[in-house]
Amino acid sequence: MLGILLVDKPQGISSHDAIYRARRALGIRKIGHTGTLDPLATGLLVMAVGDATRFLLFLVTEPKTYVGTAKLGVTTTTQDSEGDIVEERSIEGVDVKRVADACSVFVGQIEQTPPMFSAVKIDGKRLYKLARKGIEVARRSRSVEVLEFDCLSYESDTLEFRVTCSSGTYVRTLIHDLGEHLGVGAHMTGLRRTRAGTFEVADATAPEAATPESLVPLEECLEPMPM
Repeated sequence: MLGILLVDKPQGISSHDAIYRARRALGIRKIGHTGTLDPLATGLLVMAVGDATRFLLFLVTEPKTYVGTAKLGVTTTTQDSEGDIVEERSIEGVDVKRVADACSVFVGQIEQTPPMFSAVKIDGKRLYKLARKGIEVARRSRSVEVLEFDCLSYESDTLEFRVTCSSGTYVRTLIHDLGEHLGVGAHMTGLRRTRAGTFEVADATAPEAATPESLVPLEECLEPMPM
């Protein structure tokens, strides 16, 4: 069995949980994916099945598109709604134009500091494990690219947005940084990955419903590459 499996991850499970369900459905252990989604997030996971895992390094670099929601005026420990509230600030004077203008500031090559609640390793230790113990360590910023960051709507304290970004970008950190730029703080409340490279979530299946017929032939996924 060999090919690419497009999975629509439900909310509340990890990306590893989604792989476990796909393994059970397909009866094969060798499955990898091109980028994790937090339990809060839903949407497209691109999985490689069988020896197709050897080609993950080519697929993982493709840009990804998300739609989501955020709450302005409140920051949290995890930069999303699953964390504890750190601070609340007034959002007086913030309107849709100010939000849209602020979003445009983050389009392009930007520096981003990984959040403490992330799987990034420092000195061999996962940051989220340190964060759970109340330990915060210095993190080196890294360069990521935001191709699109649009304010779809803003009403009261709720932002609806769409973002297309390079692999390795933390969307919740992007929202956190947007809130700091506006001077009011913000955290992400919902996220859905709709696209990864040429793959669309509309073509994805639930992980537990995967069948051999669900697999996309590898040669179709690597069309831009020379043989």
